[in-house]
Amino acid sequence: MFSSVFSATVSGVDGFRVTVETDVSGGLPGLEVVGMPATSVKEAKHRVRAAVRNSGFEIPSRRVTVNLAPAGLHKDGTQLDLGMAISLLVASGQLPGTSLINKYGFLGELALDGSIRPVPGVLAMVLALYESGHEGAVIPVDNQAEAAFIKGFDIRVASNLTQLARFVRGEQSLPGAEAPACHGNALSGSHAFEQIRGQLAAKRALEVAAAGEHNILLAGPPGAGKSMLAKALPEIMPDLTPEESVTVAKIHSVAGLLPKGSGLLTRRPFRAPHHTVTPAAMVGGGTVPKPGEITLAHRGVLFLDELPEFSAQVINVLRQPLEDGFVTITRSGGTYRFPCRILLAAAMNPCQCGYWGSDSQACLCTPYQRRQYVSKVNGPLLDRIDLFMAVQRVGIEDLARAGGGEALQAVKARVQEARKLQKKRLEPVGLATNSQMGPRELSALLSIAASGRKLLLDAYSRMKLSARAYYRVIKVAASIADLDQSPRIEEEHVAEALSYRQRILE
Repeated sequence: MFSSVFSATVSGVDGFRVTVETDVSGGLPGLEVVGMPATSVKEAKHRVRAAVRNSGFEIPSRRVTVNLAPAGLHKDGTQLDLGMAISLLVASGQLPGTSLINKYGFLGELALDGSIRPVPGVLAMVLALYESGHEGAVIPVDNQAEAAFIKGFDIRVASNLTQLARFVRGEQSLPGAEAPACHGNALSGSHAFEQIRGQLAAKRALEVAAAGEHNILLAGPPGAGKSMLAKALPEIMPDLTPEESVTVAKIHSVAGLLPKGSGLLTRRPFRAPHHTVTPAAMVGGGTVPKPGEITLAHRGVLFLDELPEFSAQVINVLRQPLEDGFVTITRSGGTYRFPCRILLAAAMNPCQCGYWGSDSQACLCTPYQRRQYVSKVNGPLLDRIDLFMAVQRVGIEDLARAGGGEALQAVKARVQEARKLQKKRLEPVGLATNSQMGPRELSALLSIAASGRKLLLDAYSRMKLSARAYYRVIKVAASIADLDQSPRIEEEHVAEALSYRQRILE
């Protein structure tokens, strides 16, 4: 006998529907899985056998062939277990092949006792089933929070194979997926922006960076507060839009990093990999590529602390993704594309001992040592940084002051209003923030006062700016103007933008 049911798998960060075809025919008893299965999928036959037998069903003493279509798509993971078990039971006549089978997709890993375990990537796979025209999906109970928000799609949850079999027979109903009471989010930094003492200039630079999604580099001696400033950055960024929430939750679901019991995420992700990270871990890689740190930070902040300590290979692989907003990885099994539209925040000491230019302690480095240390951060990456900010240690007066300065909500409100102006300006060309604009959009969409343009042209010659840096100054000036709710870029906006291009590493 023959049967087919539907399941799904993940390729990159996207889900794809998989048709699980099972044929039970004459021949030596055995179960074979074909259709480009990975090792985790091939091993499913052992889990399926034990789960079926321990749930009160029989394993047919005949030759069983399971084909995973499309056969040209590589399948990895354990989420196909449930679909394979249901297809086997229908093909062997132990479950009826009702129309319900074709209405639902089945996702979940089977334990040997027949219970259904959660799997990563459920959100991406449920969306794939939804887009393929299915009416619903059966998923593990522990995965219900991440998929319950999908409207017009019947998502049922099952805890074991026996319960699911009764549902297929029409003997009982499965409970629907329940959304969590509140969205979980353990992905952002925990430092309160308003609790940072002093550092008014640095906090202003962070506000500008958040407004236009501009990359920023903080340089200063140890203990100046560079890391704390960077970790507070997500707090002043606008909450994720519904579309961004789905994408970010899907990425973290595929990576298995979605907090248990959480639904869609609302706050921006914050990733801070250690400087020993490999290029593959940074941008994604492996035989079957998985999202890297830069993709996990999509629509949020990627923080690189002690920037010169990162390997040259890691720094070099960041260059193209920072410009394009995505990473393309090609393997023999196919081409994978990972989104990575991020705000890069980096921090570093100005020299090896950390005290060059400090007013609190003398630098012990020779000029050669300092040049060698700073040269680890290459020019092409620095050319992709929009704001450079020198950070000094906070004085005792600021540390002892009770308040931390301007309220967080006031700063966040200005950033949100600036983003609204950008959305109105850039939506017709399909962009979201000022940092994404190219030369064409800059000339067509922005208005610069004559005095501001003159200052910009003078600075281009005096500061020896590259073409990329020239356009970045304009984009930063546009964000400053948006924070001021100004309809055009004035001279003072250009002046402030140029102040963020000062050489702080010489």
